Amino acid sequence: MENIRNIAVIAHVDHGKTTLVDELLKQSGTFNEHQSVGERVMDSNDIERERGITILSKNTAIRYKDTKINIIDTPGHADFGGEVERVLKMVDGVLLLVDAQEGVMPQTKFVVKKALSLGLRPIVVVNKIDKPAGDPERVINEIFDLFVALDASDEQLEFPVVYAAAKNGYAKLNLEDENVNLQPLFETILAHVPRPSGSDENPLQLQVFTLDYDNYVGKIGIARIFNGKISKNQNVTLAKADGSKTTGRISKLIGFMGLERTDINEAGTGDIVAIAGFEALDVGDSVVDPNNPMPLDPLHIEEPTLSVVFSVNDGPLAGTEGKHVTSNKIDERLANEMKTNIAMRYENIGEGKFKVSGRGELQITILAENMRREGYEFLLGRPEVIVKEIDGVRCEPFELLVIDAPDDCTGTVIEKLGKRKAEMVSMNPTGDGQTRIEFEIPARGLIGFRSQFLTDTKGEGVMNHSFLEFRPLSGSVEHRTNGSLCSMENGVALAYSLFNLQDRGVLFIDPQTKVYVGMIIGEHSRPNDLDVNPIKGKNLTNVRASGSDDAIKLVPPRKLNLERALEWIEDDELVEVTPINIRVRKRYLDPTQRKRMAKQVG
Repeated sequence: MENIRNIAVIAHVDHGKTTLVDELLKQSGTFNEHQSVGERVMDSNDIERERGITILSKNTAIRYKDTKINIIDTPGHADFGGEVERVLKMVDGVLLLVDAQEGVMPQTKFVVKKALSLGLRPIVVVNKIDKPAGDPERVINEIFDLFVALDASDEQLEFPVVYAAAKNGYAKLNLEDENVNLQPLFETILAHVPRPSGSDENPLQLQVFTLDYDNYVGKIGIARIFNGKISKNQNVTLAKADGSKTTGRISKLIGFMGLERTDINEAGTGDIVAIAGFEALDVGDSVVDPNNPMPLDPLHIEEPTLSVVFSVNDGPLAGTEGKHVTSNKIDERLANEMKTNIAMRYENIGEGKFKVSGRGELQITILAENMRREGYEFLLGRPEVIVKEIDGVRCEPFELLVIDAPDDCTGTVIEKLGKRKAEMVSMNPTGDGQTRIEFEIPARGLIGFRSQFLTDTKGEGVMNHSFLEFRPLSGSVEHRTNGSLCSMENGVALAYSLFNLQDRGVLFIDPQTKVYVGMIIGEHSRPNDLDVNPIKGKNLTNVRASGSDDAIKLVPPRKLNLERALEWIEDDELVEVTPINIRVRKRYLDPTQRKRMAKQVG
């Protein structure tokens, strides 16, 4: 049996997981001398690179001395918690990365809780010790307190600690040691991560934890072998979570090394491989020996908490900018997404509308962003939380919200969150002019809060949230207080009319933007909606008047990206997403119909 170690790298967003994996790959000699390697090589998707976040868990492998170390890089955002949870079942140890300045954050708590409940013993890596405001000693005390609060066993509390600066490529066991390379971390992994249990002699047991898709071979399952050996063209049985079994053949077996995927002929216990050959493959399914089938326990996948309705674009500019505009195309694309993304669900609710449910706004906007880049055009409704009935009581999801805000803004933040039914749990000054406040808040209260929060904290606040549990419904939550400015004409917006409109509120569009009746061009400074004319030109006469020829000065508009638009809209508004533009519009474009509908609702 090969000498193998399986580890996952877990941490809060931006604490340096992907950068650390980069350095482990480089320093283990996995890349050849002549190979040029970019930064954050594990973030392969365009959106991951642009935003600097990891969305999908990815696996790689390195060789250190005579040991193969399989490493899984996991996402840090709460919206992708489902990914992390599954990955932890596939490994024998975790590297818990914590920023030496920020310390323990909500996502850290979430992933540590999962890791400890599975009996894993974390290796704590205090990263970014080169930060001037870093305080590794405080961070280790915080981690210890967190472990105690989460009922860690005595063995888990004796965690090994490594101090590192992943960006600079060094790690050390004591802060006084000199900065050389990551060797102390490699040695700690070999010493503290247990070898995989199981044996090559036992009947085959393998479990799938992530899916991939290839147009030539179909579904690919990335899986860990818990027992036995697997080889190409071997006859095996696929055991589904619902108990059904099908027999088939492994048509392709793929091994990982560095960033390369190579076809291999066989693999043994403890290894992580990719297999193809079953179209019905799903996450959590087991592949077992047909003569002695012993399926593993299916994986529990977290329920979605938020849903958004995708619908066909029926506006006046529909079909002018995108390639894929019909409901069949959108249906097909969403069905494809569900093949590999198991934390999301979708259902066709008729009339060209599709209800997509996920773990949070970010997860759904990433899907929408990917679709618009592929040439799709569609409308998005306001996000809604999913209400479940538990023991006859209607319950909604609650989140733990952690806010770091400047001391002079905390009063405003607490007041605004109070109106959104948030309860304050704790409040601690962090000592650098910032205060950390924790709240428990209904997920509904968070929709549309981020842009308001950034305004209130002058862009200096940081907010993070993670799912807590379902609780009985709380009362109504305050919505947006300002109305919208709607265009009452079709045409092209002119600077002259926009100049006269900017006293009415904040504009979203530039001059020369195409507008249509019912399209929202700005936020009104008052609570009511206002119909305005953005295409009115200046009346030209041959009489010159002093004062009327002043230069037109326009305030730069507030550009809405996908997240901000989705947070901003109310129930009677939609976001129009095309490959070129993101527009906001009323659900009913015609003003008289809009008034009639408002009366019905009212």
